[in-house]
Amino acid sequence: MLSVVVTRGNPAKLAGLLAMLTEAAVEGVVRDVILVGGEDPELLEALCGATGAKAAADLASAAASARSDWLLVVPPDLRLKDGWVDRLNDHLREGVREARLRGLSEGFLRRAPEGVLISRAKFLAASAQGGTQQQFARKLGPGARRLG
Repeated sequence: MLSVVVTRGNPAKLAGLLAMLTEAAVEGVVRDVILVGGEDPELLEALCGATGAKAAADLASAAASARSDWLLVVPPDLRLKDGWVDRLNDHLREGVREARLRGLSEGFLRRAPEGVLISRAKFLAASAQGGTQQQFARKLGPGARRLG
């Protein structure tokens, strides 16, 4: 099981992502969801109350409060392709290792948002150095398994 950490970003996109994560929670893949505080604390509080997610002030405290040793770190604008839960489950059954989870692009010339599957220890070490979700994805390198 994984903990999902949703990074800061467009708060209006959070509800869509949380709806997509519901399927993974029902399947037993997602144990908990932590939303990193952003521009609209009232919206964040309302979403936490409605979904059971937790709020955190920053990435490091989000990782520290996670209930799993493996984190799926995603931006709020990530929209996942059909079958993503099955691909993630297959990856986890083969043995958990770092991976990238590519979402749907919002336009021809726009890069698709990405999530990162990373161990909590590595995430905490990188976030202590001021790392962002995009930097985590780059550090995984081109050899990291791509899901989605």
